[in-house]
Order: sequence, then structure tokens, then C-alpha cells
Amino acid sequence: MPERRRIDARRVPDGYPHGPAAAVASAHALDALADPGAIVLVEGVSDQIAVDTLARRLGATGLSVVPVGGAQGLRRMLVAVGVRHPAAVLSGLYDVAEERVIRYALESAGLLEPDEPVERAGFFACRADLEDELIRACGAELVEACIARVGDARAFRKMQKQPEWRTRSATDQLRRWLASGARRKLRYAQILVEAVALDRMPEPLVSLIERASTGRQA
Repeated sequence: MPERRRIDARRVPDGYPHGPAAAVASAHALDALADPGAIVLVEGVSDQIAVDTLARRLGATGLSVVPVGGAQGLRRMLVAVGVRHPAAVLSGLYDVAEERVIRYALESAGLLEPDEPVERAGFFACRADLEDELIRACGAELVEACIARVGDARAFRKMQKQPEWRTRSATDQLRRWLASGARRKLRYAQILVEAVALDRMPEPLVSLIERASTGRQA
């Protein structure tokens, strides 16, 4: 297991918006770009934190990660990026349930042909969502250990005892718990990416970093 630094799980990682500020994160992130070589487009701020954290672990540099405000925001963001940074290498991460929306945005931008897989444009799908990918990569036992390590075990056990969740699988319980609370998904995006061994890292995240780092077609 990799060595981990102490994390204050009560705080969102420094430099990332949360609360009302998260609603305009995509515009601010795009405005902050200078002359990026590679732009990674993700659905939300928690995905941005996860990608940034893995990039640091892998020593990948030169990546600018921009949240687009949900899958429906990708088409608008592709237009904006194309105008401001036409030479940048693009890649992205999305939930597989949103593939139709993602494909439409990429085809509309001229980045994907109708018969091509989405990965050809450098966009990679999580099977359910990023939290599901990270829970499966870590294993429920390690996720629960992370929750205990940062002092959140009582809150998690309280949710587990609720009648509607008492008989559900540990994975379902963890996904529900991570998704609840205004800042929890943001905090644990960093905690779980730092906890999972690199050889077990979710394939969509690894493929994304490779694409963004090298500019190779998937």
C-alpha cells in the first residue's frame, strides 16, 4: 500500500470550489488556462480532484483539468475550448450512462465519427461513476479503513443502520454514503485515489492520464 500523507477529511482539498462556487467552476477553470498542452474535460469537481491527484502520483505534468458542469455541458465546453485553445490535446472522463450525450457532443464538434468508439476521441467511461470505480479498485475493506482513519466511521455506521440501507451490499452502502453530504465526494475523491495501489487504479483514469500525457489516440 502506498505511503499516505495525513488528510483533513473535513476540508475540501485546497484550490477547489465547493458549495455555490462549484456551479460556475467550469467557467473559472477555463478562464484560468494560459496555454495548455492538454485539456482534460470531466463532469464535475470531484472528478477533477481525482484526476489531479492521480496525475501527481504518476508525475504527469502539463495537464489542465476542467469540469464541464455535467455531461450536458460538454458540447458547450468543446466549443469554448476549440475557440480558445484549438491546438490542445483533448481527453475526458464520463459515466457510461451518459455515453449518448458524450458521443453527440464529440460528433457535433467534429472530434468523432459516428462509427468510431468514444475512446478514439480520448474520452473514457466509468462503468457506473467514478466513485464506483474507486470503491471496486480499493475494495470495500480499504474504503472503510480510510473512512475510519479520517474520523468518519460514526457517520458511515449511522447510515448503514438506516432501514433502506441495512441489507444492501457494502459497495452500495459506500456509494450512497460518498454521494451524500455537500463536500464528501470532493474530499474522498482525493482520499481514495491516494489510497488505492497504482496497479489497481481504475482503467478509465489510467487511460485518461496516458492519453493526456502523450497525445496518443486511444
